[in-house]
Amino acid sequence: MSKQPSGTPEQEQTLVSHLVELRQRMMRILLIVLAVFLCLFYFANDLYEYLSAPLTALLPAGTSMIATDVTSPFFAPFKLTLVLAIFIGIPFILHQIWGFVAPGLYNHEKRLATPLLISSVLLFYAGVAFAYYVVFPLIFGFFTSVGPENVAVMTDISSYLNFVLKLFFAFGIVFEIPIATLLLIWSGATTAKDLTDKRAYVLVCCFVVGMLLTPPDVISQSLLAIPMWLLFELGIVLSKVFVKKNEEDDDIDEELDAAIEDDEVNSQKS
Repeated sequence: MSKQPSGTPEQEQTLVSHLVELRQRMMRILLIVLAVFLCLFYFANDLYEYLSAPLTALLPAGTSMIATDVTSPFFAPFKLTLVLAIFIGIPFILHQIWGFVAPGLYNHEKRLATPLLISSVLLFYAGVAFAYYVVFPLIFGFFTSVGPENVAVMTDISSYLNFVLKLFFAFGIVFEIPIATLLLIWSGATTAKDLTDKRAYVLVCCFVVGMLLTPPDVISQSLLAIPMWLLFELGIVLSKVFVKKNEEDDDIDEELDAAIEDDEVNSQKS
């Protein structure tokens, strides 16, 4: 038996064109991240000083941050600059991803996806800013005050960088709660009414997460748990607006498709 071709030339050409476009967009992402990195690298030490300010401002007199590894004074600011370049390039990265997947979406999906992408970026940045300006002073104030008096607090710069980057990522993800809530309702996995009925359980989960991510005091836990709960409520409110509008758009699209099919049938009969 002769071997059948795996696909038509048109399908193979379409696949190749998609791969070429994907490669081009990946190259653009790498170039923009590299360009931002090169612009920021000269200020790498200044950026690290700004990042470490919440801790160094609370260190006891006569103490400072230390480097326990020979390469840490270079690689810690280098790593910070690279991560910051990616953070700054997130809007451009998402724009390239959106340009690749948008042709395969329906019009009503595009109308919903665009504000979701913009909101997700802004919420992520808001979570990072909240961690730096609100959470860090509380966490470092607690940890620098509970140690024994005969122990000098001198944090390693690499350990500090890894710690704050984890918190940045955690709070950035936490602030995506409205988007996650909206997507769950939009996909049909749950409804706004079901989430509203389970509000008490969600509130308890928020305080549990706050307990795990913050020092063991009520104020710090509340500073994380209350915003999480408010963001959850915001997601429910947004879902009632956007999901209803999306359903109306679906009905309009279905009516238009039905009208087009009727016109084609009538034209064939005539």
